[in-house]
Amino acid sequence: MYLRKIKIVFLTALILALAAFAGILAVNVYVTRSGERYLTDIRSAGEADCIIVLGAAVSGDAVSYTLAKRLDMALEVYRTGKAPKIIVSGDHGRQGYNEVGVMREYLMRNGVSKDAVFMDHAGFNTYDTMYRARDVFMAKNAIIVTQREHLVRALYIADKLGLSAAGIESEDYDAYEMEVQKTREFLARIKAFLQCEILRPEPKYLGEAIPVSGSGILTED
Repeated sequence: MYLRKIKIVFLTALILALAAFAGILAVNVYVTRSGERYLTDIRSAGEADCIIVLGAAVSGDAVSYTLAKRLDMALEVYRTGKAPKIIVSGDHGRQGYNEVGVMREYLMRNGVSKDAVFMDHAGFNTYDTMYRARDVFMAKNAIIVTQREHLVRALYIADKLGLSAAGIESEDYDAYEMEVQKTREFLARIKAFLQCEILRPEPKYLGEAIPVSGSGILTED
């Protein structure tokens, strides 16, 4: 009798674990396919209010390989005239580390005016970035630029928040970073699903509106 009870408990736990794993897989597929609907390329992209570049690591005044690829693609899109402004969104939550400032300097060195670059200092995660693009920068239509693994999640979030967006892939991660990102994105899609479908949290910071139709100079520190 005792062994039978143990067997029942084990089988029940196994079934629950398999069901949970199947649910996680289903959520990943759902988020990915939802975001993939909005992928495009430079030629096919329509006009937008702004280009949103999602942040990544910086070291001092230097952008990482991953971030450089995102910014380079944003520059390509910008030069076509698809959007007149660029929002650089990233982590500027502590002294001595300023992703968005480094991103802006990179764009300005490559010919983008200070007026055209809006810095989202509180883009601590992709959900906050999309929420703030809509409610702080008052964007109605955006082109999002990042690597594909990240991009489909960003497009899913934008859609769920009511921000019309198309996504253009930047050049991919290097081999090591790709493996890290695959694992990270698997978990991040679950978080995005919970944020968008159930929790609907506000970002850590909102603040007064700074319409992207105005001047990016207003977003300086």
